[in-house]
Amino acid sequence: MLFSLACATALCADTIQSIEYNNLNKISSKIVNETLDIKVGDEFNNDKINNAIKEFYKFGYFDDIVAINDNGKLQLNFKEKPSIANIDIQGYKSRTDDIESLKTMIKLKKGSMYTEKRVKDAKKILLNMLEEEGYINSVVETEIETLNEHSLKLTFNVNKGDEIIIKKANYYGSNELDQDDFDNVSANKEVEFASWWFGQNDGEVKIDQLKYDARRINELYFEKGYLDAQVKEPFLNIDFASNQANLDFFIKEGTKYYTNDIKIYVDSTIVDPKDIYPELDLIIGNTFNIKKLRKDQNYIKTQVANKGYAFAQVRFDVKKDTENSKVDVVFNVIPGKKVYINDVKISGNSRTLDRVIRRDIYLAPGELFNQTDLNDSKSKLGRSSYFEKVNIEQKRVSEDKIDILVNVVEAATGALTVGGGYGSYDKFMVNGSVKDSNIFGSGLSVGLSADLSANKSDFTLSLSNPAINDSKYSGDIEAHNSESEISRSVYDLDKSTKGFSVGVGREIVRNLRAGIRYKLDFISEDYEYDDISTITNPYTDTDYISSSLVPYINFDNTDNYQLPREGMKIGTSLQYAGVGGDSKYLKSTSYFKYFNSLNDYAELDWIFRFRTKVSVLVDNGQINQGDSLYLGGTKSLRGFSSYAFPSNDTGEVGKPYKNLWANSLEMSFPLIPNAKMRWALFYDYGMIGQDDFTEIQRSSTGAVLEWISPLGPLQLIFAKALDAKADDDTSSFEFSLGSSF
Repeated sequence: MLFSLACATALCADTIQSIEYNNLNKISSKIVNETLDIKVGDEFNNDKINNAIKEFYKFGYFDDIVAINDNGKLQLNFKEKPSIANIDIQGYKSRTDDIESLKTMIKLKKGSMYTEKRVKDAKKILLNMLEEEGYINSVVETEIETLNEHSLKLTFNVNKGDEIIIKKANYYGSNELDQDDFDNVSANKEVEFASWWFGQNDGEVKIDQLKYDARRINELYFEKGYLDAQVKEPFLNIDFASNQANLDFFIKEGTKYYTNDIKIYVDSTIVDPKDIYPELDLIIGNTFNIKKLRKDQNYIKTQVANKGYAFAQVRFDVKKDTENSKVDVVFNVIPGKKVYINDVKISGNSRTLDRVIRRDIYLAPGELFNQTDLNDSKSKLGRSSYFEKVNIEQKRVSEDKIDILVNVVEAATGALTVGGGYGSYDKFMVNGSVKDSNIFGSGLSVGLSADLSANKSDFTLSLSNPAINDSKYSGDIEAHNSESEISRSVYDLDKSTKGFSVGVGREIVRNLRAGIRYKLDFISEDYEYDDISTITNPYTDTDYISSSLVPYINFDNTDNYQLPREGMKIGTSLQYAGVGGDSKYLKSTSYFKYFNSLNDYAELDWIFRFRTKVSVLVDNGQINQGDSLYLGGTKSLRGFSSYAFPSNDTGEVGKPYKNLWANSLEMSFPLIPNAKMRWALFYDYGMIGQDDFTEIQRSSTGAVLEWISPLGPLQLIFAKALDAKADDDTSSFEFSLGSSF
């Protein structure tokens, strides 16, 4: 280290008359005085001044320090290091969020003091990250732009090296499991044919994950019952000439163990073990599975915690009988003390009112703790659509009291959405809406929507309150006006519907709601035939009123509003048309939706979805043509247009279609998780008939591109009708905003 001293070695032994600090901004004068340890009236002391200058350099803030004796006036002139006013990283990541994350990782930020060591350390971090991601021979260069005397801009220019591709993955010693099993849990995988295609392994080396892959494979063996399995850290043999590598795992499998016995030791006055045994995932006589063991451990803890023992501990012991390849499992429960809720504290809600959140939390101050109530509260808040993330934690405040800490991240609930598509029947379709499902943070939902196409227009205005006065009662009101043209081979039907509905509901038990809705519609049907003289019994223009009551009951325990991964939605309703008006019928409609994540089974973010809907129309005196059931469209049978069935190309008055059953199977896969993008494959099957379900049967398949955009769920649907007839109205592509599975 060099020091710049003017007269520092020849300072006269005069008395110091004054001390002056120049260009000092980074540290306070008080700290400088303490470091200098010289005051006015002292004699000049060369050693003290030299030592003080050395101490100043240790702060790391200065490029140069000059001490000057001007006839007893001591001046210390500081030249401070510049600050980093701006940091940029080029050539590594493209998304703004990713770049900001990189800046945090390299431990540099705006306002940081520039030093060569800091920049060198940052470059080293970037190079290590690149190497961990599988890039070799990468180069990171820095570019410094001086903005002014005190600040500069620092740019890291990253030149990524070559990616190492795993040409062959060898699993030496694996006889019971194969490569497909290992691919499900490993980050490093052998490259597959057409590696650029969705779901195919690209083979890129992720060096930082190699040691974890060994642990993951070991864990996989434990899940398959091989409790003696040993997997060493893999060996990566790289051919730098071709940038390809062989990855070698060395495995000792051992024997498979089976569950021989399960014992639960718990105070029976809290929970009776006899009630727990039937619910365990581990089954005596079946293969032992470490994952099921942990699930059982969590299940037992939940049952005890439901009785107020929030900090119960469940410990397990696995006793191996190596000679017979059997395992005895012993659970020991230490309940601790009962815990009560001290307070429920809510944070993160910059918009949503506290009371709106609090009404969906099943725990309140003074109540006994219940783990299931805590889990259900999180799920219900997640289904509300108000929040992007919901986190609920427990904070112990005394031996028998805890605080419930609810932290939420607000979601965009107000949206202007536009969507559309193209079908062979409706041609170009456009839909749009202005909606806020949490207006002013009150929980009220208001919306105005429009659907327009060559053959249809539909306008709807709605207002709903999911909890009137924060009670268990809900209410909604809706007004609509629709015009549709249904074209057949020999006639066109122009149908106009104007009306409104009003409903009230109530939560019966958790996740279960029931209610009743009144609907009033004024319907006009105008028929235009190409040649009515050829029709024996044509349809005639009709104006009629449909006045109905619709009692309903719905169940929903899904874990998220926009993208459910677990749970069910079940509902049934019975529409009684005949409360005045002209239509006289009963229409029963029931639906079932099921969501299940495969993450619990294979640690894959795949979501299985199934939905089915059944509608039955019963004549109770008068069913008009417009009351008929119809099959087709994105909500019943993709690949076919709305109102595709029945087609009724003869023009003769026929019986309405009174039986409908529509089914959909989907498997959803991650595409770009950070952007909330997924894709799915689907198969739809539907049937409809006048007297039974099987008169018309159609099916379709296709793919869906999904994106949870800031404006709402977006779907691009690519469908193929599998068994379409020559005169069927099909639809090969549609997209929409605001709706999901």
